Amino acid sequence: MQKKKIGLTTKIFIALILGAIVGVIINATCINNPIVSKYIVNGLFYVVGQGFIRAMQMLVVPLVFCSIVCGAAAIGDTKTLGKVGVKTVLFYLFTTVAAVAVALSVANIINPGAGANLSKLEAIAKAASSTTSTTTSNPSMVDTLLNIIPTNPISALASGDMLAIIFFALIIGLILAKLGDQVQLVNNFFSQGNDIMMEMTMMVMSVAPVCVFCLIARTFSTLGFSVIFYMLKYVLAVLIALLLQCGIVYQILLKVLTGLSPIKFLKKFFPVQAFAFSTATSNATIPLSIDTLKEKMGVSKRISSFTIPLGATVNMDGTSIMQGVAVVFVAQAFGIHLSMVDYITVIATATLASIGTAGVPSVGLITLTMVFNSVGLPVAGISMIMGIDRILDMARTAVNITGDAVCTTIVAYQNGDVDKEVYNKM
Repeated sequence: MQKKKIGLTTKIFIALILGAIVGVIINATCINNPIVSKYIVNGLFYVVGQGFIRAMQMLVVPLVFCSIVCGAAAIGDTKTLGKVGVKTVLFYLFTTVAAVAVALSVANIINPGAGANLSKLEAIAKAASSTTSTTTSNPSMVDTLLNIIPTNPISALASGDMLAIIFFALIIGLILAKLGDQVQLVNNFFSQGNDIMMEMTMMVMSVAPVCVFCLIARTFSTLGFSVIFYMLKYVLAVLIALLLQCGIVYQILLKVLTGLSPIKFLKKFFPVQAFAFSTATSNATIPLSIDTLKEKMGVSKRISSFTIPLGATVNMDGTSIMQGVAVVFVAQAFGIHLSMVDYITVIATATLASIGTAGVPSVGLITLTMVFNSVGLPVAGISMIMGIDRILDMARTAVNITGDAVCTTIVAYQNGDVDKEVYNKM
């Protein structure tokens, strides 16, 4: 019998538990020992953990730039489907904005990071922030909007000015789509560049269990057992926001725009949600989603074969929810005040970042680094949530593919491509 290999999700979860146990033991027994404190907690754990965070930061600009260029180029192909394509893209963007707004609202009600007082980790925050481009000033709304347009795109790439990078990448992608075969070489360059960056992302994530162990062990060594309470509040906030988006926002849109039964939709689509939850990847569910929509809901394959793959690329509502809650959590934990302009920046960054984000496990952590940079939050805060992210990753993937399916059903219905008898058949 061939032994079943332990998956990366399981390894990271095990690393989280072991790191917490080791950290609590160190905090309770020998944190004041100079050898343990200097060479283990602030030596080995710090170097390995911060090395991982720096590796993630290294990926952000090239990964986001290449993926958004490719995603925008794919969106440009919507001309071939006319109104269907335009409706699909607008719907995806609208639900992503709604998702981030729901996440920020839930997080500010639950206040997951309030009272965490991570002042003991301030040195980590400063070390991480020094490697990113952040700003301590509070620009006005007008300045924030104008700064989206880069005066020097190369400078924006070098400094990590994410909104400007996203804007420039979107323009390039749309032009590539417009010119088509004339710029096939350039299109291939960005496509292959995106493949390279995704492979590099997988390489970095392959060492995540060891690095998560060090990050969590250092956090618990410094803060003790009490930090678990705040981590659980963060998980609760994300899960509530995901549930609201999936069970309320999507279903209201489905009912209002089509008149179809949300209950029947959820019952028939549940097996696909379960599959997405178990695999934590939107891409793997594409064939199953298309087949389920056709066989159980009467949605034309002509529509779903376009909208579902596009959604796996540009519609990441679950990931955007995680990022919205994480922003509030880390800001509260580090005692950083976020203005209304900051919240709007988070909504804009998370929405635009969803375009071209690959539907593979944990890529949301990479784009989360970008969202943090956009409002000047310490990237070191990711260490607090990295170990438990894979559990939430499964839940938010189920939300991502549900949003794709709801959009597909609505667009197909408005286009006369839904067989109501099949949909209403139990």
